[in-house]
Amino acid sequence: MDRKIAGVLGVLFFALQLCPVFCERVGARDPADEQSSIPLVKEENRLTPERLWSLGRVGEPRLSPDGRTVLFGVKWYDLAGNQGNEDLYVMEVDGSHRNRVTRTFASEANPRWRPDGKRIGFLYEGQIWEMDPDGSHRRRISRIPQGVAGFSYSPKMNKILFTSPVPAAKGAPELFAGLDKTKGRIVEDLAYRHWDTWVDAYSHIFVADYSPEGIANPVDIMEGEPWESPLAPFGGMEQMAWSPDGSTIAYTCRKKRGKEYALSTDSNIWLYDLATQATRNLTPDMPGYDVNPAFSPDGRKIAWLSMERDGYEADENRLLLLDLATGEKTFLSRGLDSDVADFVWAPDGSAIYFVTSRRGTAQIHSLRLEDGRIARLTDGPHTYSNPAVAGDRLLATRSSLSYPEEIHLVDARNGESRDVSRINASLMESLAMGEVRERWVKTTDDKEMLVWLVLPPAFDPARSYPALLYCIGGPEVPLDQSWSYRWSLQALAARGYVVVAPNRRGVPGFGREWKEAILGDWGGQPMRDLLSAIDDVGREPWVDEDRLAAVGPSFGGFSVYWLAGNHHKRFKAFVAHDGIFNLESMYLETEEMWFVQAEYGGPFWEREHPAVVEAYAASPHRFVQNWDTPILVIHSEKDYRVPLGQGLAAFNAAVLRGVPARFLYFPDENHWVLQPQNSVLWYRTVFDWLKRWLH
Repeated sequence: MDRKIAGVLGVLFFALQLCPVFCERVGARDPADEQSSIPLVKEENRLTPERLWSLGRVGEPRLSPDGRTVLFGVKWYDLAGNQGNEDLYVMEVDGSHRNRVTRTFASEANPRWRPDGKRIGFLYEGQIWEMDPDGSHRRRISRIPQGVAGFSYSPKMNKILFTSPVPAAKGAPELFAGLDKTKGRIVEDLAYRHWDTWVDAYSHIFVADYSPEGIANPVDIMEGEPWESPLAPFGGMEQMAWSPDGSTIAYTCRKKRGKEYALSTDSNIWLYDLATQATRNLTPDMPGYDVNPAFSPDGRKIAWLSMERDGYEADENRLLLLDLATGEKTFLSRGLDSDVADFVWAPDGSAIYFVTSRRGTAQIHSLRLEDGRIARLTDGPHTYSNPAVAGDRLLATRSSLSYPEEIHLVDARNGESRDVSRINASLMESLAMGEVRERWVKTTDDKEMLVWLVLPPAFDPARSYPALLYCIGGPEVPLDQSWSYRWSLQALAARGYVVVAPNRRGVPGFGREWKEAILGDWGGQPMRDLLSAIDDVGREPWVDEDRLAAVGPSFGGFSVYWLAGNHHKRFKAFVAHDGIFNLESMYLETEEMWFVQAEYGGPFWEREHPAVVEAYAASPHRFVQNWDTPILVIHSEKDYRVPLGQGLAAFNAAVLRGVPARFLYFPDENHWVLQPQNSVLWYRTVFDWLKRWLH
């Protein structure tokens, strides 16, 4: 009888263990969804991690040569299959006659119009293909053994450039003789890994003959050079351009290696002549990042983005102009006091349109070449990107904290904008978003700071809600209206939290002084700004000061670790994702060493410099003796920007201190979480942790 009872109990226990999986399959509520008495909108109207991954991710609009048709990609994800697939769409400029022109099991990427507008080129399974604008008559035109990462047609359509990896030289090759199965590496200098990969190859630019039948005679214009174009890890085809007559190629490259590469941001704009095969440096006297060259329509000038200082990757991103005949350089965005991004020439060369950060948003501006006049064209709580000129209108992608990126048609005269792609309209119209409020908070040094508040859907000011202090990463990254899949503030708010997102010191969009105030002062005013924000919002009657948590990634993870030792009992829980825990070890472990060099002022062994000593004194590991609040640590194996050891050390410290802690580890992710099922696990783990300590 005892055995029977034990057997029944065992079966029941096993069934209970399986219940969460089984319930998920039949559509029951995720255990992490359970809340306290906070009222929420209906389940079917709430933004969940699964619904985040059901949204189509709209790519950059490409306008046809005749200006009538828009080509763009949309990436859809299969959560069960744990993968994404990008398909291509075409539509009229006004959004009419939208047509999905590819439906395959692999992605069509890097789409672009052939210069005659009769065919569309795209990448498919690592090669260049073409098709008619309606998706018919697909044909492969390249057979590059190493594969193609990006490509661009020459204006006269007789050439094509493409990027492809070339192997890097192996260190001490003689030692590997007869050892074909070893996975060992020999390293003798810095810059041996970058972002999430070891540097086994460099991306080079190739030029080939083009005809509708295919490409032939590829030439590596960087042959034998141990560096890459575009710049790893985020550079793309925007970093190279054809001249209008197709005789030259301007491209971005940082021609440095080893220790010099790891410590410098000095990239240049290079000009390659197809006839002579000669390459010359157009920016030899400019020590910072110089990227994204774009020829004027008449081919006489090049505009590009430039940073003034070497080693400071967050320096002001300026718009510059070079007269190719005279060599004269003009600082076009002088006086703007803001970073420039995503610029495009007007077809007649009279103006340049660009995007810049502005007080927690990103707006489109125009710059008239005749007199240098800059005018803002758009306004409102939005983030614009990727503008393209369509007559007296602009096409651009636009998002907000409450709506994912879609293609908008913008009137260049009055800034009026409307969604013309509407890929996600049906789902978004069914979801209840939390209200986003703009709030200005007085800082400890008597400055005004913008704080974004995201309230729970169905917010009731008569109730009391838990609140999350969202600590933005960066450290010099805009906290604008960009929609995010990795850290969706609306998804957090949908769980019944008031989300407090301060534009603390270091955030762009508020002038150079505000942004650069963070240098060497990570544990100073930026941390006081964060506390000012949560203290101010915490005084509202609809915020429960006994249920506060601080969360954040990267520098936001540093912020969480620092606050864990200095919050004076404000918070009941912490969540740190890929955060920096020990500044001294971070200085030696990260791959882009110019970052820590600029942010900390130098290596930690330069103890004769008071500013350097002060910077390292803010390291969170120095305050672990004060840790007493539950903390969730998230970190990934392939994160070489903030290496895994940072997260392991923080988690181990918490456990050794007797602090309730949990570690979420991803062996196959980098500084971000990009795979669908990993992302859903990330959200569920975060929600479960917050529920445990705030409800």
